[in-house]
Amino acid sequence: MVNLEWYRTFKSVYKNGNFSLAAKELFISQPAVSQQISMLEAHVGYKLFNRKSKGVEPTEYAKLLNNLIIEALDRLENVENGFRSKAFDANRLITVGISKHLFSSMASVLISKFDYIDFSFHENDALFELVNTKKIDFAIVTKKYDTFDTIQKKLGEIRQIIVGSKNIDATKLQSEIHKNDYNTIENWLNDQKWYSHDSGIPHVKLFWLHVFNKKRPSMVSNYIIPSEFEMLKVLSQNSGVAVTWDINAKPFIRNEKLQVLWETQLMPETAAYLLSAKNTGFNLAAQEIESELKRLLS
Repeated sequence: MVNLEWYRTFKSVYKNGNFSLAAKELFISQPAVSQQISMLEAHVGYKLFNRKSKGVEPTEYAKLLNNLIIEALDRLENVENGFRSKAFDANRLITVGISKHLFSSMASVLISKFDYIDFSFHENDALFELVNTKKIDFAIVTKKYDTFDTIQKKLGEIRQIIVGSKNIDATKLQSEIHKNDYNTIENWLNDQKWYSHDSGIPHVKLFWLHVFNKKRPSMVSNYIIPSEFEMLKVLSQNSGVAVTWDINAKPFIRNEKLQVLWETQLMPETAAYLLSAKNTGFNLAAQEIESELKRLLS
């Protein structure tokens, strides 16, 4: 009789190329991995892996077997996860990673939906690694990853815009924007007090690259506040300008604490994604998170 665990173990060894890594992924011992592969080899009648100095490599029959079973195995695991999701406990702790600069505008909306969330702040690549190694359940990222063991759902688009405090007279700026006089626009912007959340001014550099076709803006940041939300909060209470994600500026603009100075189609939109690991039993939670964030970004 075929044991489904043999094929799950085969899938993990095939993917990782290493018995030890497969054991860690499956939460079983390395001898158990070796035993299950031996039993599967005895069942199919072919050697599946050849040992090498670091790990193992699949034989040609293993490659054929992988192609034959992978789709069916994924379907079976999806059925299993479907049953798990129906039994999802709403009181169970979920772990969510996000950039600290997007937390207030995006992740905080999840608090009203779940009773227990452990948030952590990291940037895109670190968030992907945490989800991929199943150290956190979900991540909100702004980068597309080509991955086998994670699920990535597009939530919507965000864009960088220039905002300013309400006490700034932007009449001249709007006139020059209407005339597409980019030299005068840049000079006007350079004369303002600038706020940034990062000394490397990544938002400003990206904006200048796409809009002014310049790699190095000539403006200088007057104030660097290492949280985009806090930066906007301080800006709304003082005088100056900043480049920020439109999703972060929305509540300040809606409450008339900041004004949009420039939102241009020359600045491309950036996709936001929900990243989650496969086979975690959190299908229902993933659907709720995806639904809430898509509504927010619509």
